Amino acid sequence: MFQNFDAPAAPVIGDNRLIQLRQLMRDNNVTMVLVPHNDEQNNEYLPADKERLAWLTGFTGSAGTALVTLDRAVLFVDGRYTLQAAEQADQNHWTIESLIERPPHKWFQENATSNDVLGFDPWLHTNAQVKQLKKAVEHSNSRAVELASNPIDQIWHDQPPTPLEPTQIHDFSHAGRLTRDKLQDMQAKLEENQADLCILTDPASVCWLFNIRGQDVAHTPISLSHAILRNSDEPLLFIDQRKLDMETKAFLTQVASMRPPSELAETIKELADGARVMLDGTISPFALNSLVEASGGTIIDAKDPVSLPRASKNDAELAGSRTAHKRDGAAMVSFLAWLDAQPAGTIDEIEAAKKLEQFRADMAGNMPLRDISFDTISGSGPNGAIVHYRVNESTNRMLQAGELYLSDSGGQYDDGTTDITRTIAVGEPDVEERRAFTLVLKGHIAIALARFPKGTRGVDIDALARMPLWQHGMDYAHGTGHGVGSYLAVHEGPQNISKRGIQEFLPGMIVSNEPGYYRSGAFGIRIENLVIVREEMDIDGGDQPMMGFETITLAPIDQRLIDPNLLSDDELHWLNAYHGWVNREISPLVDASVADWLQRATQPISRELPAASA
Repeated sequence: MFQNFDAPAAPVIGDNRLIQLRQLMRDNNVTMVLVPHNDEQNNEYLPADKERLAWLTGFTGSAGTALVTLDRAVLFVDGRYTLQAAEQADQNHWTIESLIERPPHKWFQENATSNDVLGFDPWLHTNAQVKQLKKAVEHSNSRAVELASNPIDQIWHDQPPTPLEPTQIHDFSHAGRLTRDKLQDMQAKLEENQADLCILTDPASVCWLFNIRGQDVAHTPISLSHAILRNSDEPLLFIDQRKLDMETKAFLTQVASMRPPSELAETIKELADGARVMLDGTISPFALNSLVEASGGTIIDAKDPVSLPRASKNDAELAGSRTAHKRDGAAMVSFLAWLDAQPAGTIDEIEAAKKLEQFRADMAGNMPLRDISFDTISGSGPNGAIVHYRVNESTNRMLQAGELYLSDSGGQYDDGTTDITRTIAVGEPDVEERRAFTLVLKGHIAIALARFPKGTRGVDIDALARMPLWQHGMDYAHGTGHGVGSYLAVHEGPQNISKRGIQEFLPGMIVSNEPGYYRSGAFGIRIENLVIVREEMDIDGGDQPMMGFETITLAPIDQRLIDPNLLSDDELHWLNAYHGWVNREISPLVDASVADWLQRATQPISRELPAASA
């Protein structure tokens, strides 16, 4: 299994770790210290040795920050984790605050005095975050200082080792472009920005650029590494060579000069003197800004030049993703058929999640399941209403008759990354559940059918998915879609469909289409397919070509939850055409009993005729 379902760890009882940290603070003449849930490369999933927040507080959620003073300790979490934080952190020593309503910089403004000195690790905060901190410091006439080393690392005596999982070559048949060709494009970016150097801090960018993948971080196939691109010499790749076998090392030495990660800072000091250096201030650590400027370099604040080429998939990456989704679809359909055959009240959330992962592994064939793309969301009844719910042994529920079951999952394969959500009726759904589900489906179809001119952004079409819900006084509190990588991160920027989605859509981008609706304490609904942004196409009778989306996820949508009378002709046509396509593509890949189930699950539907008059 690529996931476990252990209940959250027991609280870190007592203040022994706080006592050690506070003594270190006194030794360094600081009165406050920030401990974020972050690592030096802004990874979504952290290596075990970077789980500093969890070690200090006991809190194991994916978003949070601790602020420790000489006499107070505050843990900031968002609404997803309020209950979990209260269970895991010893509240005799920790106060829980909202990361959204009263984040650390606001708390600091309200509580700091002119005598306070805030210490922070410059490797764990971006340039934008440090600017925010410094504004808060100015407001209270206090000071902020960069710490020379991370204080948690100094007192965490049984800290796990840095991961050294093997790095693999990402085969050209999946990558679609040679590293040398990609590097030529990066040279053009350096020239365009009149830059001498570019420092890449996102491991996903480094891995995509050099056609490698790794296993250093759970669920995201990256190898932890940095790179420095140079306008007049070969790039420098900072990677621990203990992760490289002979073949991979020989492959990389053809395109880069390799150095150990420990030499990154000194190398930047050497190269930055008098140089113009590209850095993405939204993701790179503040420490790099300090290194460049202290070495006499000039910072060019520019987006990671790899991010857009990485997001705009080439033909080989798109072909691989389509193939991965067929294989993944066969696994999902097999799971749905199995689930439908289980009597209500006999299967729990954990068993369902395990069974789905097993189907993915069994269906993989000669393209093995390398990992799941994130911890499966497996929520029945009221648990489904928790948007980012992760089942564990203490929250596990049976799938009961009359409830909805929400499954959000995905796989990592050499040829692509998948992410799919289906909401399933257990027993007979009620009228309100069918109405809410159909409104979500209408929003999903609106995105699938959308046509839009070049230059359109996610923020421009987000409302299409929400409109059916808005008209009934309903909404959802998450984005409509996120970017997805090519055997990389399942959450990939810069593209997304949301109220903050300002990146224009480019052909080849993959993005999720996942509107939802959640009724606290009752049920959750989400329908998610992945779509590819298509090239501009002429429309009969139109004045200009339009872009659109190609759906690539293959699995039926539960028709027991659909009220066809709420669907328009175009929406009914899309649904029936989609189901016909799913049946044609997946039936040959599954056994006869599953194919029979799929045939029934994808039968065309029509509106109910009005009752005949007497």
